[in-house]
Amino acid sequence: MAKRLVANDANIEITQIRSGIGGKQNQRDTLRSLGLKHIGDTVVRKADAVTVGMVNTVSHLVQVEEAK
Repeated sequence: MAKRLVANDANIEITQIRSGIGGKQNQRDTLRSLGLKHIGDTVVRKADAVTVGMVNTVSHLVQVEEAK
């Protein structure tokens, strides 16, 4: 599980590790907005305020690492 992230200039790598099925509609929509459709999908995003807010919404469904 990801801890509460804070917006900064770094790139973060977001990987979906759990399914959105059975979750709230806004959590499923957030996963889709991040570009995550399936377990194991990974996207690299800038850690701006919008992205960090979305990640914090679905923190129990994703794994977050600093991009290399």
